[in-house]
Amino acid sequence: MRLLADAPATPAAARILAAAADLFYAYGIGAIGVDRIAQEAETTKKTLYDRFGSKEQLVVAYLRARHARFTQHVHDHLDALPPNGGRTLGIFDALESWLAVNPRGCGFVNAYAELAGTNHAGLAVIGEEKRWVHDLFTESLERDGYLDNAAHESVRKGEQRRVDELARTLAILYEGAIVRFTAGEDPLAADLARRTAERLLE
Repeated sequence: MRLLADAPATPAAARILAAAADLFYAYGIGAIGVDRIAQEAETTKKTLYDRFGSKEQLVVAYLRARHARFTQHVHDHLDALPPNGGRTLGIFDALESWLAVNPRGCGFVNAYAELAGTNHAGLAVIGEEKRWVHDLFTESLERDGYLDNAAHESVRKGEQRRVDELARTLAILYEGAIVRFTAGEDPLAADLARRTAERLLE
């Protein structure tokens, strides 16, 4: 949990963040005011502002906490895989299991739909999450053997460009699946994205 720079985590702050997370995800950021959050957290608006400073900073804390939960979910899934590869496709498996218990889809897609076109601080967190996805695919491709570090430098540079392009392509597949699921258009989008990725990696 990341609160104001000099604000220690307290039980009240934890309750506020938990209540805000549930409400923002279920109903949207704009639809929920600090009165409702304070009521659900069984605390006061004063305590909320003391701990987080503003609703905007509470939204930032919510997005950071959600990102931390999701990245932990993905890494737990990948760490449970056998050591002989499969991490890249495992990202799609982790996404599918996450969406199965998050029926409103991606909290970041939902938040971006509300915050786009503003100067809200939460947009920076959303950008960080999207860059994390690309970097995760790059790392997983390298660990799955798509980059030969022992190759000649000129060959390795060519492979690195290929890995970078493949990581971008997989990230687009991944994000597209999330948007399709979140929009209610395709409940099996993550599975289709995985099968498409598998063909790309052959």
